[in-house]
Amino acid sequence: MAYQDAAASEAKPTGAADAAAVKPPRPPNPVFKMMGLPNFRFRLPSRNWMIFLSITGSWTAALMYDRREKKRIQKKWAKFVEHIAKEPLDTTVLPRKVSVFIAAPPGDTLLPARDHFNEYVKPVLVAAALDWDAVEGRREGDVRAGLAERIRKLRKRMGEESVEPIEEDLEIVLAHQRARAGVKPSNGPAGDIIIGRHTWKEYVRGLHEGWLGPLDPPSQPPRANEDTGSSNEQAAAPTPVQPLSLEFASEANSTPLDDASPTVPINATKPPEPEKAVEGEEAKRAIEETKAKEASKKKQPPPFNTTADYATAVLSRNCPPELPPSTAVSMPHLLGFLNFPIRMYRFLNRRHVADETGRQTAAAAMAIYRPYYSPGEAHFSSDPASSTSSEDQDQDSGKWEQQWLLQQEETEWHKSVRERKDDNGKESVWIDDMVLDPRIAERMRKFELDMEQEERARKMDAQKEDPWWTTVWPGGKKEQKKGNQWGDDVD
Repeated sequence: MAYQDAAASEAKPTGAADAAAVKPPRPPNPVFKMMGLPNFRFRLPSRNWMIFLSITGSWTAALMYDRREKKRIQKKWAKFVEHIAKEPLDTTVLPRKVSVFIAAPPGDTLLPARDHFNEYVKPVLVAAALDWDAVEGRREGDVRAGLAERIRKLRKRMGEESVEPIEEDLEIVLAHQRARAGVKPSNGPAGDIIIGRHTWKEYVRGLHEGWLGPLDPPSQPPRANEDTGSSNEQAAAPTPVQPLSLEFASEANSTPLDDASPTVPINATKPPEPEKAVEGEEAKRAIEETKAKEASKKKQPPPFNTTADYATAVLSRNCPPELPPSTAVSMPHLLGFLNFPIRMYRFLNRRHVADETGRQTAAAAMAIYRPYYSPGEAHFSSDPASSTSSEDQDQDSGKWEQQWLLQQEETEWHKSVRERKDDNGKESVWIDDMVLDPRIAERMRKFELDMEQEERARKMDAQKEDPWWTTVWPGGKKEQKKGNQWGDDVD
């Protein structure tokens, strides 16, 4: 008994020490208490939360970094050409104008191509204060037909004879008005910006059709079975009697003839006047002609020549020794659920597309160009993304540069486009190989920056920009002293 009392007396101080070691909970923050919030205790998240935060955090960081770099690159190329917008321009001279060719990518609508132009090409053109007009194609062959029709109209204005006369459109009217007012076009070279490999193939085909093809559409031979049979039927069929118009029918029903002759019936109708009948027929013909013209405009015209006619075709005498320079802008467009990882990688690396597209658009704005490489001529690409193997380079060495430009995009087209359908040998610009005539190929020029401008772009890229917080933090950005035209400081 005495032993138990001694043990209890010894255990009491130990329990008191443990009770004193336990700290009471911290009182809640009075701010949180007034807001009605519980007392937050900071602790490490669980395993599931760590997995979730690491994945979402890595994705968000990669996306924000890519978008920030893309904006920085776009600002660099916009700053690279902004001095062109500051150059003085005469009031009687039009600004330099370039043409942009856009077509719906294979297996998709026109919207992705427009977004690509608005996101990567348009900012550089706006910074350089350049004017542009767009040639859009919603289906295969629209760009080819539009460019060929442009060239044919130009040839007609230069005096080449054709069966069809020149239709006066808004462009011709504006040209006459500007000539009367003394407004002159720009002295700088015009240029073309083509977006995508599919548009580039149509552009090259349209150039050959416009300068090597005839001005008038080829006459289609009539079919032996259908046309002869239809002509015989039309000749054998009697001419139908045209019914009376509503005007004459109402007059006949309302007012009978007042004639005493017994041979004339009372309800006989009055024959239509010949002048009114002729006017009605002319109005109908005019309406039919306008409808036919509208239908022909909406319908895509067939090509005026084929690739097999290039060797025997006669080049137009008005073809200039140097065609307007052009540049083919890459447009990565990949469809399909199985290509989801590749599409996700490209979504997080749009800064590379912005850099390459900005470089090509800046070259077009600066009007720096060179001839395209001919077969057998050594060529070296400055773009690391377009590097190919030695075997591909050996194969491409026997082609014109226009033929292998952006060729890697064809492998990414949808399989429904790459498979040839049973269309009775109809030409397909997208599927068929590109055929070039040396007379047209050697006249083409390509926009490309020279070594001096490339070095200038690298120096601009190496310049450090002010951090974003300098514009927000008061006094973070030092005030620059103003100076006059002699360099003296002015208070």
